[in-house]
Parts: sequence; structure tokens; C-alpha cells
Amino acid sequence: MGLKKLIVIGDRVLIRPDEKEERTEVGLYLPQTVKEKEEVIGGYIVKTGPGIPLADPASLGDEPWKSNGHTLRYIPMEARPGDYALFLRKAAVEITFEGEKYLILPQSAILVLVREEDTETEDEDGMEFPDDDLRF
Repeated sequence: MGLKKLIVIGDRVLIRPDEKEERTEVGLYLPQTVKEKEEVIGGYIVKTGPGIPLADPASLGDEPWKSNGHTLRYIPMEARPGDYALFLRKAAVEITFEGEKYLILPQSAILVLVREEDTETEDEDGMEFPDDDLRF
């Protein structure tokens, strides 16, 4: 049997949850079972799907899911591998793959991303936007 790999599809992201023990102000450590009840949690994005598939306008007449030799196009994902994401816990599905715990969730469940500065540009308000907003 060959090597196995996870392939993330559509607008889903694969996240390795941040499971560090947290310490309260008085010095008590909170176990993971307490953190699992939180509504918003964080983790590092391991993989992303290609995005939301777009129908080819030429094929809208009969069966848009069939490929007529056209290249499939996607609405790109904002999330990237390596980003730290804060997301809604209730939208996540927990899986275990090769002994590691992961969460799969739709990109829409992500509330905010933390990303190292690289190819970002800032507008006059200080908001950051990627240089390659539209990738087809």
C-alpha cells in the first residue's frame, strides 16, 4: 500500500488545533477538556482546498457539472497554509489522521487570520490586502 495523503476539497481548510495548556491569572492550568467547550478556538492551517468552483458560462445550457474540456476555475481562498486562524468551534469536524488530531471546517467559519508579513500591501487606512486578490 502506498503513502496516504489528505486532499482538502472545495472551500474547506484543514487545521491543526492549538492545544497548548492555558494558564489563568492566578496560575491554574486549564486542561484541554475545558478549552473544548469554548465557542471560538484557534489553530494553524495545514492545507486548504482550491476554493469554490465556478461554472463555465459556455456549459450553463445543459449539464454544468460536466467538463467539456474547459479548465475548472475557482473563487480563491483567503486562508493559506501556515496562517493562524480563529474560528467557530461548532462549525468544525474533528478527525484523526495517522495519529494526529485535525479539524476540517469551511472557510466561512474562520473569523480572523494571523499571517506573517510577506507580499502584503497596505491601503491608506492601514488595512492589509493581498497583491493577488483574484487568482483564476
